[in-house]
Amino acid sequence: MNELQKEMSIIDHLRDLRKFLIHSILAIFVGAIIVAINIKYVFDHIIFAPKNPDFITYRKLCEFSESLCIKKIPIQITNLQMTGQFSAHVWTSIVFGIVIAFPYILYELWKFIRPALYEQEKKAGIMFIVVSSVLFSLGILFGYYIITPLSINFFGNYNITDQITNQIKLASYLSMIRTTILANGIVFELPVIIFFLAKFGLITSGFLRENRKYAIILVLILAAFITPPDLISQIIVAIPLLILYEVSIYIAKMIEKKQRTDITTT
Repeated sequence: MNELQKEMSIIDHLRDLRKFLIHSILAIFVGAIIVAINIKYVFDHIIFAPKNPDFITYRKLCEFSESLCIKKIPIQITNLQMTGQFSAHVWTSIVFGIVIAFPYILYELWKFIRPALYEQEKKAGIMFIVVSSVLFSLGILFGYYIITPLSINFFGNYNITDQITNQIKLASYLSMIRTTILANGIVFELPVIIFFLAKFGLITSGFLRENRKYAIILVLILAAFITPPDLISQIIVAIPLLILYEVSIYIAKMIEKKQRTDITTT
């Protein structure tokens, strides 16, 4: 390949990268606009829903055991900044826009890296998009329906003395929900991350098995970080994370087996 061809190839890659970025930003923008138009519904029925005792998670806990029934969550959301509600409107729309556009962003990412893939790997592109989108969605739902209500209930009912009223800043409340939900969405992508690491030989199933005990400790630490400091909540979070880790071991093993088969057949 001469210098002119190399230069054209670089320009083509930069052009594809620009197209990927523009299309992704446009998708997020469209999602954000949809949310912005319906912001009152989003806040009343989605964002503020976990602070109400009749939220579905609390009802199911009450059905499971009467001792787990949530009678009240004594918190009041307040805005202490002049631009607080406007900022909440904008950033909430953007975050929800990212969540809505995530499958399309994955599709655009696959289109960007597709030229560098083998024909067999190109055929697996749709599966990558579907699996990644499903895992991300499961993480979002897990964060919203499990971690968020457990956290709000714990901190909302935590009481040093009756002389203190829990008046929570709007920005603080939104930050907790945003961090919790997005963190779980990313964590649930672990099998996909392991797939690519194993594909490029950066990690092996043997390594994952040998370090399982350390992984369990890290999972427990992560569970303690993203949940209220009570044992039940940490166990509830740790179980799916450990399952994802075991699935990742299986995926790495399957990748290694396929690579060995390809070597013997060539």
